[in-house]
Amino acid sequence: MKFGPFILRRLLLSIFVLLGLSIVIFIIARVVPGDPARLALGPRAPEEVVEQLRKELHMDKSLPEQYWIWLTNALLHGDLGKSLVSKRPVMEDVKEYLPATLELVFFTAIFIIFFGIFFGTLAARYKDRWVDSLIRIFAYIGVSVPSFVLAVFFILIFAYAWPILPVLGRLSPQFTVPRVTGFMILDSLLAGNLKAAWDAFLHLILPSFALALAPAFQEARITRSSMVDNLSKDYISAARGYGIPERKIMFKFLLKPSLIPTVSVMGMDIAAMIGQAFLVELIFNWPGLSRYGINAMLYKDLNAISGSVLIIGLVFTFMNILVDIIVASLDPRVRLGGIRGQ
Repeated sequence: MKFGPFILRRLLLSIFVLLGLSIVIFIIARVVPGDPARLALGPRAPEEVVEQLRKELHMDKSLPEQYWIWLTNALLHGDLGKSLVSKRPVMEDVKEYLPATLELVFFTAIFIIFFGIFFGTLAARYKDRWVDSLIRIFAYIGVSVPSFVLAVFFILIFAYAWPILPVLGRLSPQFTVPRVTGFMILDSLLAGNLKAAWDAFLHLILPSFALALAPAFQEARITRSSMVDNLSKDYISAARGYGIPERKIMFKFLLKPSLIPTVSVMGMDIAAMIGQAFLVELIFNWPGLSRYGINAMLYKDLNAISGSVLIIGLVFTFMNILVDIIVASLDPRVRLGGIRGQ
């Protein structure tokens, strides 16, 4: 099967997945105990005012009618409703907060990909030696420590004991950058402010490392395990029999097929950070979508909950398709109907 039909099939399946996700999230957001209108207006608001807000939210209609109104507005007009907390359209909130989280996840992904593959390959190259043992020890520690604990630890080290990196927000107060894309480094570069771009990058280092450390070591363990398993395959023995240098065998013949399980897990780990970064965003005062979504859940902000979860679902879907494409390029059997990772 060529890439075109393969990608088209994945896209069609993703549409049904997103439709099912929207139904589930919409229902859950509305059956959770509590009156969103009353929470939004406060306990002292007159009942007639609360009732008017319920009508504006279409809460006087049945659940299927509410969902149909919400879905048609979202698909036809890009309208995810109005937030009860920010008093703004949810889409405006998403446009404001999503770039911050995407920028954070992008740099986290770079760290995960580089360190995960590098340490996994290094451990497999020196299997059962001191290098392998040291990497495995750090991997166990990294996987077992939560990201928010690492975030607090980094703040204590790099903000108080050894203050060399900024720890709060996306940009230092002395810099002002006009908002164009919402990505702070890119906006700084577009404005020609290299100092602001460097400052924005420095602000990204600690939260990115806090998020990346655990998945990077997890991917390193997966890469090592896959490479060690493939070392016993016949084609590796044949390559060694032909006298091909060990370094060339490792990086040209062994690494590519060994990355298939790593890429599969790595893609989902990176996508999950969109929704799981809220504690790190809270600790570093990072104005991202993950933090926005958690606040929406705490205040039972129906439209904000549905909108933020749907955006996270879109990111998951995109990453899943991207992983399928990468895996299919690494292993053509996937395009022919095989199972990912085989």
